Amino acid sequence: MTAPTAAEPVVEVSGVRYAIDGRRIFDNLSLQARHGEITAVLGPSGTGKTTLLRLLMGAIRPAAGRVTVFGAQVPALKRADLYALRRRVGMLFQNGALMSDLSVFENVAFPLRAHTRLPEPLLRRLVLMKLQAVGLRGAADLAPAALSGGMARRVALARAIAMDPELLIYDEPFVGLDPISLGVILRLIQSLNATLGITTIVVTHDVQEISRIAHQSYLLANGGVVAAGSPAELRAAAAPVVNQFMNGLPDGPVPFHVPAPDYREQLLGNPDA
Repeated sequence: MTAPTAAEPVVEVSGVRYAIDGRRIFDNLSLQARHGEITAVLGPSGTGKTTLLRLLMGAIRPAAGRVTVFGAQVPALKRADLYALRRRVGMLFQNGALMSDLSVFENVAFPLRAHTRLPEPLLRRLVLMKLQAVGLRGAADLAPAALSGGMARRVALARAIAMDPELLIYDEPFVGLDPISLGVILRLIQSLNATLGITTIVVTHDVQEISRIAHQSYLLANGGVVAAGSPAELRAAAAPVVNQFMNGLPDGPVPFHVPAPDYREQLLGNPDA
């Protein structure tokens, strides 16, 4: 696995098919994330955005198609090679996933202790540098329980960049944040991508926020990509499903209700239905 050039995609998904218990999640899904760019993966809840991340990291395998990260076919990697690939990737999980029994400092230090044998003075400097980058060096000794939601998300981000990743992935980074914290996270996503010269993938359903910083966006629905391009190009798309999602319309091709038997019949008909 080699470092990609600016013209090459760091992540490439091509013709991927995947189902869970017979329910189709992806059917011929194709997209890519290029070096140095912020790529947004958008879509309503239940369209497989987090499933896509699990495919990229080799936690699950597609039934068909190709999943390539850093030029390597992820489903074909042996365990040691898969772990080596994951060390090149930073992940900000949807809920932050901080370890409650460790301090802020030790949460950020965790991947460094797990994957390196750095002397303690150097490890301390690196952790403080990562915390400084997210504005939380002064919170190093706090417990996660003492943090606000926005602060916890920033600590998780400091941990995600602890190993200086080449690819940084955010899973729903804006959920539950107040406007100030949201603005801070947006600025951090943009500045880290530019300063570190990395590739960024942001999985989200928050259209307005990510549109301010994304270079390329993909909208997932119906098992695949229904629109791709800059945020402005997505807004101009004529497809009803794109218009519904980008403008937050309650009615359209994306249903509110999960398919179910006839409502009246189920309520008043056979009691066992």
